[in-house]
Amino acid sequence: MRKGRIWAAAALLCVVLGGCAMGEATGTNTVAGNQALSEGEYEEALALFQKGADNGETEVLALRGEGLSYLGLARYEEAEQAFQKALKAADEKMPETRRDLCLYLASAQYRQEKYEDAIDTCEEILAQEEENADALFIRGASSLFLGNESDAREDFDAASDAAPQDYDLFLNIYACYDRISQSAIGDEYLNRALNIQGEDAEHSYNRGRIYYYLENYTEAENQLLLPVDEKYEPAMYLMGQVYLAQGDYVRSAGMYQELQSEFGESPASYNGLAQCSLAEGNYDMALSYISQGLALEGSEGKQELYFNEIVAYERKQDFSTAKAKAEEYVKKYPSDAAGQKEWEFLSTR
Repeated sequence: MRKGRIWAAAALLCVVLGGCAMGEATGTNTVAGNQALSEGEYEEALALFQKGADNGETEVLALRGEGLSYLGLARYEEAEQAFQKALKAADEKMPETRRDLCLYLASAQYRQEKYEDAIDTCEEILAQEEENADALFIRGASSLFLGNESDAREDFDAASDAAPQDYDLFLNIYACYDRISQSAIGDEYLNRALNIQGEDAEHSYNRGRIYYYLENYTEAENQLLLPVDEKYEPAMYLMGQVYLAQGDYVRSAGMYQELQSEFGESPASYNGLAQCSLAEGNYDMALSYISQGLALEGSEGKQELYFNEIVAYERKQDFSTAKAKAEEYVKKYPSDAAGQKEWEFLSTR
């Protein structure tokens, strides 16, 4: 998205890899750790996987779980170390297990901007499975950020051919080009995604996502009407963002309030309400919503709240508090470039 932070892009890489799996987990702690992971309880999951490893549960699965927990906590260096240990523990006769671990390892390397290492890891995968869309994407993105645009384009095209029905893949590619201010090239991939066939609520939602990133809000709204009417939760969140982008703060806030009524409170719904208040210049109300969202249990979905907390204090011109919040943020999310930029700006105030 050309305006403001691309929160979706920060999460997209993990979405692409979310389908990777390795057999059935065994061991009480490992099973419980996987459940905690699925619920976004990364601190709890990490403790369970570490306990599982200490208790002699399957080493590869426990280390894999540790790595995934660290990914969820944005502790990418520790995630990389866990996946490397898991690979050492994995039998050479387990090619699928090793492939999936390599994908997660490449993701951790990529998020640390270790692009050469990520490329090397992906090439191990592609030597065995040349049409692996995830590995092609990560290698392409790494090449793009190293300045090798022709190599990136080749990998992105190959990934698109390998997974022509994967909306998230096309959005990932777009986000990469947007990051280097070449969103016009990224738009080409979004338009490819519009050729994916399907008429159900999920397809309509995904087309709404594409039009949203293309900034065609009228068509995004049209696509989202069906899934919103069917109470498809992701579509309702996106419709709130569409209304927000159109400056219709009343309908945007109403959508987030409806989400809370239908599905309960969540960090994302409070963040949406906070965004509406920020846009209207009601910074104290925004901080109230942020506080309510941060008070909810669990850690999933709270990064946006923490970031917008900084924004709210900054717009209130309470720069000392904004600076303190930014310092906390970069410690919590050290790899977030936008947060680092905010911290550097506020450090000069």
